Amino acid sequence: MAEAAVRQATYADLEAVPDHLVAEIVDGALETHGSLPPVQGAAAFSLAAILGAHTSRRRDDPDAWIYMSKPELRFGPQVVVPDLAGWRRERMPTEPEDAFIETSPDWVCEILSPSTIRLDRGRKRRIYGEAGVKFLWLLDSAAGTLEGFALADGRWLLLDTVLRGETVAIPPFDAVPFPLDDLFPFADPAAPALPET
Repeated sequence: MAEAAVRQATYADLEAVPDHLVAEIVDGALETHGSLPPVQGAAAFSLAAILGAHTSRRRDDPDAWIYMSKPELRFGPQVVVPDLAGWRRERMPTEPEDAFIETSPDWVCEILSPSTIRLDRGRKRRIYGEAGVKFLWLLDSAAGTLEGFALADGRWLLLDTVLRGETVAIPPFDAVPFPLDDLFPFADPAAPALPET
């Protein structure tokens, strides 16, 4: 007996998702999830602020960076929305004409959360590699770790894993070192409690 063909999600399916949800099409399936929880949202904002303050963003500098939060990226049939993405200005000299972007970022950062960790570590990481994203960071604020990967011969190479208390100096931003703890405005749940005064 023949199996029924699995229906592939369309862009119309994506557009029908309520605005308060992030919607993606990954390997033909519609994936939805809510916004980042507070700890992850604060980490994403802090990372964007640090990189934005310490890398050039000038229009006349071809080595400058353009950063975006939650951009809609289209790579053929795949539609993904990373938490943060960055392009060298020379690769995106003009504003995209559409609400989506087809130029693969030079760098992507996913802020892992319980609802997205399997997708971010699995299928989306593969899609970023297939699309030619050069660098991928996975920030796990619950575990207090940052993993940095570089694309080498079509495969992700782990460059470094940074833990709480350590300094981040991972390409493509290895010239902009900063303490990983700066991304976590709340107390480390694993740290000993401070004595009461």
